[in-house]
Amino acid sequence: MENQKKQRLHLLDALRGWTLINMILYHGLWDLVNIAGIPMAWYSGKPGYLWQQSICWTFILLSGYCWSMSRNHLRRGLLVFGGGALVSLVTHLLMPESSISFGILTCLGSCMLLMIPMEKLLRRVKPCWGVAVSALLFFLLRNCSDHQLGFEEIVLAQLPDGLYRNMLTAYLGFPMAGFYSADYFPLIPWLALFILGYFLQRICREKGLDQKLFAGGQVPVLNWMGRRSLLIYLLHQPMLYGLCLLYMYLT
Repeated sequence: MENQKKQRLHLLDALRGWTLINMILYHGLWDLVNIAGIPMAWYSGKPGYLWQQSICWTFILLSGYCWSMSRNHLRRGLLVFGGGALVSLVTHLLMPESSISFGILTCLGSCMLLMIPMEKLLRRVKPCWGVAVSALLFFLLRNCSDHQLGFEEIVLAQLPDGLYRNMLTAYLGFPMAGFYSADYFPLIPWLALFILGYFLQRICREKGLDQKLFAGGQVPVLNWMGRRSLLIYLLHQPMLYGLCLLYMYLT
């Protein structure tokens, strides 16, 4: 037990907890803007988008970074994927106007499960090459859901409409016409970012940087939240939705 405690990388928990706080604040404002109808120009514009992207990038990178540290990849992946399926079911039944298909939990759970067979191949790749290739793939595939190759405003090529057929292609990253999800994170391009986190962890481990970079940084509240990230994710949005409805009733 003492050895396990020494190996605990507390700063990773704290970073996950800090990202959770940002996510809760972002989703709380989303409810106020989209449900209560309170206009917030900065939130609906570029600043809000960059904030949202920083949250999801951090979550996915951290998840990829921590994948190798899991004691049971199958159990963890199925648990997170199941959480995503639960979120999709509840939102489709109770909030069809804001339903979620292939949200962040489904994406993370899928990446965790896919890494089980993929890791046998990835472990043969030198980490520096793995970082370079996965980062390049993420850059090239970032706009796939918009029928493009490229990153944000950088458009390199248009993709054929034939790729965008059904829910299966939407899960992969090619949503068909009329597809909607309030939280959409397909495998492409986000699996590449997850794998980038995996290779970054290998570099830190091989150079002995894990303990130097992440062993400290204990912030009790953040560490507590980071260790319970899945539970907090599942509970926070119903609570925020209820508070939003209460606000609308009182005002």
